[in-house]
Amino acid sequence: MRPVLASLFVIALMALPGVARAEMTLLMVEEDGCMWCARWDAEISEIYPKTTEGQTAPLRRIDIHQATPDDITLKKSLYYTPTFVLLDNGAEVGRIEGYPGEDFFWGLLGTLFRDAGVSVETSG
Repeated sequence: MRPVLASLFVIALMALPGVARAEMTLLMVEEDGCMWCARWDAEISEIYPKTTEGQTAPLRRIDIHQATPDDITLKKSLYYTPTFVLLDNGAEVGRIEGYPGEDFFWGLLGTLFRDAGVSVETSG
């Protein structure tokens, strides 16, 4: 009975407005004319928001030639497009530089989630 009460307490606590929860985001850094960005768009972009990964870390896009938004903290500079940066409350926790194709993307993304301590049932 105590584990059930503890679980209910945690659920109720998380529903309170003042309790902060981690907000995961997948940042895609791109640029016009990037053929690998276009390939990712053709192979992944339409399905990504429908996946568990996409619901866990919604996609946000920025142009590599623009200033990094103030609400994002990166561990190192951005050099390649596409670069996918997993953000936890705006802070980088991991990245994938380049797009290795659909077959490898899901596995690499799963590794980012695992290394960040985020458990997701993978889609790929």
